[in-house]
Amino acid sequence: MRRGREMVQGPRCVALLLLVCMAALVASDTTDGILPNGNFEEAPDRSQMDGTRVTGRYAIPRWEVCGCVEYICSGQKQGDMVLPVPEGAYAMRLGNDASVQQQLSVTPGTHYSITFSAARTCAQAERLNVTVAAESGQLPIQTVYTSSGWDSYSWAFEAKDNVVLLTVHNPGYDEDATCGPLVDSFAIKTLLPPQSNDYNMLKNGDFEEGPYICPGTSCGVMVPAMGEDRYSPLSPWTIMSSTKSVRYVDSAHYAVPQGARAVQLVFGAESALVQEVGTMPGLSYKMEFSVGDAADGCTGSLAVEAYAANGRVKVPYESQGTGGHTRGVLEFTATEDRTRVVFVSASYNMKPDGTVCGPVVDDASLVCVQSHARRLLL
Repeated sequence: MRRGREMVQGPRCVALLLLVCMAALVASDTTDGILPNGNFEEAPDRSQMDGTRVTGRYAIPRWEVCGCVEYICSGQKQGDMVLPVPEGAYAMRLGNDASVQQQLSVTPGTHYSITFSAARTCAQAERLNVTVAAESGQLPIQTVYTSSGWDSYSWAFEAKDNVVLLTVHNPGYDEDATCGPLVDSFAIKTLLPPQSNDYNMLKNGDFEEGPYICPGTSCGVMVPAMGEDRYSPLSPWTIMSSTKSVRYVDSAHYAVPQGARAVQLVFGAESALVQEVGTMPGLSYKMEFSVGDAADGCTGSLAVEAYAANGRVKVPYESQGTGGHTRGVLEFTATEDRTRVVFVSASYNMKPDGTVCGPVVDDASLVCVQSHARRLLL
């Protein structure tokens, strides 16, 4: 009789465990900041691990894992290489065809930006696929922008349903199944609709609206190139490049010309900051903007070139690497009803530690200089 009760209790215990695991995956209410267990500090039960490899699908609290996923502790070694962790003590490594995912509670029609940190651990050109519902983007992470090897990336989407599934997947394949990128510090931010006004035709010209920057992150957030995602985390600004990004920086860790946020153009002409605005052919326009250095040790010539219609200007700035900025002016005559405004770094810059850097662009405004004269004539 006792054995019979044990046989009944066994399946009940298994069912209860599954219910607990599934309950942990209930969609999280979305508030700006780190996702529930977004830094993986809530550890899996050792019974659901084989060494560092996670064997239980729901072993990581608030997450579901698939494939060869490892739970990495800060200071852990891969051969002679120490695996650092950007925040806290733990991170996840995604091996061949592995993924992590979490359900999010969102508002349909609202735009959101996902921020997370990633680092390469192997020699191949690693990349990550980020998916929410039917939207997907591929983030190349073979370019390392910081001396630590960790970079924060952003990706944006528009919510179609009340509950969406965020998935980050490593599509790569290596002979070593565990070889793959590390991920950590997942966060989300609601992106407010950008607005223009009578004093500035550019939307989000001060760059105050953008992806979430974790308070402990001192290296900014990389905004990916246009074409790798449908919605820009820096909307309506987009990035034109094949594989390179620009860095979104905050005043807590960098010198910012105005406000609390700005954009740093890295990798010279390989990436450009772009926005399209409505214009009237034949009318003259004037754009003003700030160019400076982020006080991050980036020295030398940090010139920025700006383009719009038939106008072009190069704004020189000689950096001591300690902060500061100058104002640039671009005047042009519109030739179409939509005009593309472009900012690009005029040079490649590198800090003494070998990491890339570049000029900071901020506080951009655009006005029609003929509108007042036309009113007087009328």
